[in-house]
Amino acid sequence: MAVTLCVVFILVASVHSSDGNLSFASYYGDYMVLQKSPERAVLWGYGPEGTQVTVHLSGPMNQESLVVNVTNGTWYATLHPVEAGGPYNVTASNENGTATLTDVLFGDVWLCGGQSNMCFETYKIFNASEELALAAKYPHVRPFMVAEEMSKTELSDLIKVELPWSVPTAANVGRFSAVCWLFGRYMNEHLKYPIGLVQSCWGGTPIEDWSSSRALQKCGLQQNGPQASSVLWNSMIHPLLNMTIKGAIWYQGESNTNYNQDKYSCSFPAMIDDWRMAFHEGSGGQTADDFPFGFVQLSTYIKGSTLDGMPNIRWHQTADFGFVPNLRMQKTFMAVALDLPDEYSPYHPIHPRDKQDVASRLTLGAKAVAYNETDVPFQGPFPNKITSTSMYLNITYDQTVSVTPSAGIFEICCSVTEDPCGPTSHWVAVPIMQWDSTTVRVSANSCPLPYEVAALRYAWRDWPCDFKACPIYSTSGILPAPPFIINRYEGDVWECQ
Repeated sequence: MAVTLCVVFILVASVHSSDGNLSFASYYGDYMVLQKSPERAVLWGYGPEGTQVTVHLSGPMNQESLVVNVTNGTWYATLHPVEAGGPYNVTASNENGTATLTDVLFGDVWLCGGQSNMCFETYKIFNASEELALAAKYPHVRPFMVAEEMSKTELSDLIKVELPWSVPTAANVGRFSAVCWLFGRYMNEHLKYPIGLVQSCWGGTPIEDWSSSRALQKCGLQQNGPQASSVLWNSMIHPLLNMTIKGAIWYQGESNTNYNQDKYSCSFPAMIDDWRMAFHEGSGGQTADDFPFGFVQLSTYIKGSTLDGMPNIRWHQTADFGFVPNLRMQKTFMAVALDLPDEYSPYHPIHPRDKQDVASRLTLGAKAVAYNETDVPFQGPFPNKITSTSMYLNITYDQTVSVTPSAGIFEICCSVTEDPCGPTSHWVAVPIMQWDSTTVRVSANSCPLPYEVAALRYAWRDWPCDFKACPIYSTSGILPAPPFIINRYEGDVWECQ
């Protein structure tokens, strides 16, 4: 469906302004969450050219007022570090009037981006009524939603705000991203301080729309290809760059299963790198240049499909390592979701309703990667050694595993060359023969001579298993093993006996 690009510059801010000349930028408002210490929150807005603006914070911890100049119609102020808590009033004033934000909290601010599975509203999930009944019990988890708008050029402020900063209610949480809300709620329960959630997503969008021209060029992608690239970066991310944030979570990739699929192993890490650089610079160095970035590895789409789009993108989401963090994608974390299919979802199977497990798995990753908590398992089992004979393959995992039988989730590639196996190679499903606490043995005698086993892959299907019924999990049974493809003649993981 074609979308006409139309940009109308509208400022929407939940502020009290006495004269219309002095104001905060559109995404500041009553009830908002600003980033807590050790980072420093950045405030900015508009005022008469050449005047001075005094910014004052009042609440549990008063600070000295800041005096800043209005240049080119805008003013910027970086607060001193503020510990988690509140509420505060934030006032900007000049000789003609004031603009005030009330009931402002300090905590961690997380940006939630992606396409339809990130936009998927809380009222649609399993047990939605129970979840919405809890919303008001989490007054320190504050949602904010960027409106879906496009721009051909980079904007300094949002075109429109869909949901201003709000105290959660069943009504506003119901229309908010379920993954974002649940992640924020779970983190609030764990951290015991405020969480700000900024939703900026749009269904059916490829990663190119969310990437700057810089990021696209790094991957050899044209900015004006078949789809209008960067149009959402310009309007829904770039305006937020002055905001100090803790980190981001991301759920996207379905739209790239048939658009620049082979470039995703470059375009996704490049987008992360570029966002980190841009938020760091935009906030005057307050947002970390390596801020934690979590994402959801794609769930399922078509049961019984033999197409490779979904498994290929899952692999590319990890920059072709199969796991994160890795050398290319440092300080990242991943929620594996291929074992959470929803065949009877009234919103189409590509939109599974179990977002609680997705958010819970993201939370584990955030604890370990974003908050440096030790002894928090957040990764499913992944092979660190494969030994092969003519009869079997032994897959040794990097942790203890919980295994159930499977006749075909593992596949071997039969080849007469040492070239890497790919989607068009000859793959044969093989059964799990036996297993112990860290090793799984599969059959390897299905390749007819002169063919040899040249590669092994796991769960390399759009829909590899039923709900929470993949054959390999962590010993707790909570974290599924991610899919992988390992070629015998690449790297040092594979040993022949």
